[in-house]
Amino acid sequence: MVNPSHRGPLNEYDDRVEAGRLRDDEHQRGIVQVLQDLHDMLIDYHAPKVVHPSIESLRPQSRSFFASMFRQKQPKRSTTQIPANLPKGLYLYGDVGSGKTMLMDMFYDTLPHNIASKTRIHFHNFMQDIHRRLHVLKMEHGNDLDAITFVAADIAEKGSVLCFDEFQCTDVADAMILRSLLESLMSHGVVLVTTSNRHPDDLYKNGIQRESFIPCINLLKHRLRVINLDSPTDYRKIPRPPSGVYHFPLDRAAKSHADRWFSFLGDPEKDPPHIAHHTIWGRDIEVPLASGKAAMFKFDELIGRPTGAADYLELMRSYDAFIVTDVPGMSYRERDLARRFITFIDAVYESRAKLVLTTAVPLPQLFLSPSEIEDALEGGRQTGSVKQAQDHEDVNDVMRSLMDDLGMNMKMLKNSSIFTGDEERFAFARAQSRLSEMGTQDWVERGMGLEEKGGIAEKESWQRVRSRWREDSL
Repeated sequence: MVNPSHRGPLNEYDDRVEAGRLRDDEHQRGIVQVLQDLHDMLIDYHAPKVVHPSIESLRPQSRSFFASMFRQKQPKRSTTQIPANLPKGLYLYGDVGSGKTMLMDMFYDTLPHNIASKTRIHFHNFMQDIHRRLHVLKMEHGNDLDAITFVAADIAEKGSVLCFDEFQCTDVADAMILRSLLESLMSHGVVLVTTSNRHPDDLYKNGIQRESFIPCINLLKHRLRVINLDSPTDYRKIPRPPSGVYHFPLDRAAKSHADRWFSFLGDPEKDPPHIAHHTIWGRDIEVPLASGKAAMFKFDELIGRPTGAADYLELMRSYDAFIVTDVPGMSYRERDLARRFITFIDAVYESRAKLVLTTAVPLPQLFLSPSEIEDALEGGRQTGSVKQAQDHEDVNDVMRSLMDDLGMNMKMLKNSSIFTGDEERFAFARAQSRLSEMGTQDWVERGMGLEEKGGIAEKESWQRVRSRWREDSL
């Protein structure tokens, strides 16, 4: 069924509320708004034509005798490239009874009319079909064929929007191919929307060779917007926003993401958003939007001007939460901005404050541009330092996941010419690790006064911790 108009999920939700079929719920309405954001982006989206690879192109490249003798460099096979204009998909997770099926119905049935081909399937059935296709190809053409790429092109030809019900991974055979499969689908311009009972971090828990599945988890978290369908409320009876605190890219959903977190972390009823001023060593620091204990800046307003550790420390004493929007990627050309932003990240982390970001690039690329990463990878290939497990021994799980996702390891990072010295190398690594920790559910929900965690008593306990930090920082 093709939606004959641009009626979106919000229109459908309002109609059901008005008809008495649904109760108007603030948290659920927020989730429907997320569906509406993607619906609006899809109105202007036209998937690229699927270029189907030939069987021969997917066979392993052979090295000639003379190429081996003279170490002639083989032409590099093109890597999977995800289109820059691919709308970010959705990963909706929650317990049984959280409305996953209804929300997926609402999204799928109201897809805009320009999405002429779409597919919805239970994830278990989808994977059964994938394994059947792979088996047929390998029986016909041998085990050395890159069959996943071929099958992904077949699937992409059938729909530019692919909706999964009940995404899960319990089988090692699925775990070993999912990253390549999903990435290949995205490379053909397929927008993925899925429901699940688990957060991506909890997929394939305790599974065989789970380390090999971590890149798939990272792909899901970077390329899909992860939305919590369960509705934790705080001591004010206000539900927390359903998405995580970091949003990429700077699309139509970025502004609503920042506004909702600012409204939740601030206190718009008792302290409407306003401009605030602070004096630091005789200088005036302007906060463009403040409400309660939350402050919101554009990146250029906070980092783009000459600010430093003393300014950030004073802001930490005045606010418990910071929303920073329009954060760009910072290559070596913007090293001054990167150093300043890292100093700010350190201040937020050490004061145990909250941080909400909207970014132009995925978090792992904040301080390294794709070209810099590729140069570092090429250097690692030449020295043989890429992807050696022993070089991961001196990093924690967060950084190991980051390195795996970039195809880097610690020796390569330490020896990279990207950074000007050891101090800068480790400031980068520390900032990435701290950003990862501040994005966890535990960090985000600590001190919010969520009812399930103790309500106002939990918030007051956290405020005492913050008060001690303020005293120690004087």
